[in-house]
Amino acid sequence: MSSKIHPTAIVETGAQLGAEVEIGAYVFVGATVELGDGTRLHHHASVEGRTSVGKNCEVFPYACIGGKTQDLKFKGGTPGLRIGERNVFREYVTVHCATNDGDFTRMGSDNVLLGACHIAHDCVIGNHIVMSNGAMVAGHVTIEDHVIVGGYGGIHQFCRLGAYAMLSATAKLVHDLPPFFIADGTPAEVRAVNRVGLERNGFTPEQLDRVKQIHRILYRDGLNRTQALEKLASHAQATSAEFQRVLTFARAGERGLAPGGR
Repeated sequence: MSSKIHPTAIVETGAQLGAEVEIGAYVFVGATVELGDGTRLHHHASVEGRTSVGKNCEVFPYACIGGKTQDLKFKGGTPGLRIGERNVFREYVTVHCATNDGDFTRMGSDNVLLGACHIAHDCVIGNHIVMSNGAMVAGHVTIEDHVIVGGYGGIHQFCRLGAYAMLSATAKLVHDLPPFFIADGTPAEVRAVNRVGLERNGFTPEQLDRVKQIHRILYRDGLNRTQALEKLASHAQATSAEFQRVLTFARAGERGLAPGGR
């Protein structure tokens, strides 16, 4: 079926529209935009820049997807934005293109960004992520799969959030948040295991027990980070998926792991 385009919308010549795309009143679609099959842009939404949006995404009013980076180091060229499938961008969400020519801000699939969230340049956003209203993600941040970011949570440049982690509402993250844990506070500290999130995602009691052991070693045994990681690596269950995920995450970071708190 053909696309449905409101007569007041502006779709620039060159834009590529998939089948059954729906474009509402006063929408703007730029010339270098690609919209996947079944994607819907509500009234007053904007998609611009070198932006590719996958199938069955939904962009709500006044959201701006693919805007020019706010990075003052921008020197021109055509950096872009790549978005997967079935993502929801609620009202006033902004997602920006990368900074350097040929680079991309990237987002996976099945993510939900609630009202007024912001994703800055050069971020890498995974799959099945929920960001509540007003959450702010600075440039070059990596968010792995199944992460929750609470309302008005703020994430510093170059930070990473591991899979199945949660950043609480109004928290400010300035270090890397390891997988499986909840961080809260300003600056954010790891407070607990994200037990509810893990259970909702089908973690077994045995897996939960391993995550609890990891949390205890990292944050409750009084070890420094080097000692804690050595203990994790030599643990009897070090080859398990949970231990390996945390070890791999910790070894790859540059900002250091978020400290523990009570």
